[in-house]
Amino acid sequence: MITNTQTTATQVPTIDFSAIKQRQQQTWNSGDFDRIATLIMITSELLCEAVDLHPGQAVLDVATGSGNTAISAARRFCRVTGIDYVPALLERARAKAAFEQLNITFTEGDAEAIPVPDGSFDAVLSTFGCMFAPNQEKAASELLRACKPGGKIGMANWTPTGFVGGIFRVTSRLVAPPAGIRPPVQWGTAARLQELFGDAASSIEIEPRMFVFRFLSADHFVDYFRTYYGPTLKAFAALDDAGKEALANDLRELAHSFNRSGDDTMIIPAEYLEVVITKN
Repeated sequence: MITNTQTTATQVPTIDFSAIKQRQQQTWNSGDFDRIATLIMITSELLCEAVDLHPGQAVLDVATGSGNTAISAARRFCRVTGIDYVPALLERARAKAAFEQLNITFTEGDAEAIPVPDGSFDAVLSTFGCMFAPNQEKAASELLRACKPGGKIGMANWTPTGFVGGIFRVTSRLVAPPAGIRPPVQWGTAARLQELFGDAASSIEIEPRMFVFRFLSADHFVDYFRTYYGPTLKAFAALDDAGKEALANDLRELAHSFNRSGDDTMIIPAEYLEVVITKN
């Protein structure tokens, strides 16, 4: 007796990266990210020093936001372009650059499709920006494509085990991230950086660093982030009253667990990786 059997192929769900990026644009357009960026400006200055920028070099800042790293590079007399896919943030960046009388070109653009010719830049930078691109392989390939052979890619990426990684972890317990995409904080691990850049790099230098957040209290931290930081604002907006209270409690508890102030204020070390990749 012969039995006919039918094999059903496993269906791998297709990830709609365009839809995810559209939601991300709405998220980063909410709140006022510049109020967060102002706090962390020192990380951009340190990154430019780590890359050892030379005056006159062509520098690209990918996912520039309100321009922190582009401005840091321009302060070193580099020829700077910054791209981001949120027009409102680019307008803020232009205003800040104009205030400092810095000549920077800010252009709307996607980290997964950088609007520049191949090998256009001596240095390609991204500070807590490109790590949020949903298609990590594509974003990494674009950073490499924009960089000249022998040039440098400099990044600052939050780690999974640090304070900001904790914010994402706490939030995702109540508000699920998009299905199928890798967590952004994987960019803050040596293993993932090696996967993304190893074949195209002559060296990958990784330096763990701490940025220290300072707030008046745990409540001040929660209120500040839920007002100005788009991902936290949107997470609260997605929850009912009980969920909002649960998220606020979890974030306060997280802040206390990292706090080293010894009093009612918050002094919170937040680990990130400072990365300098030299392209083959």
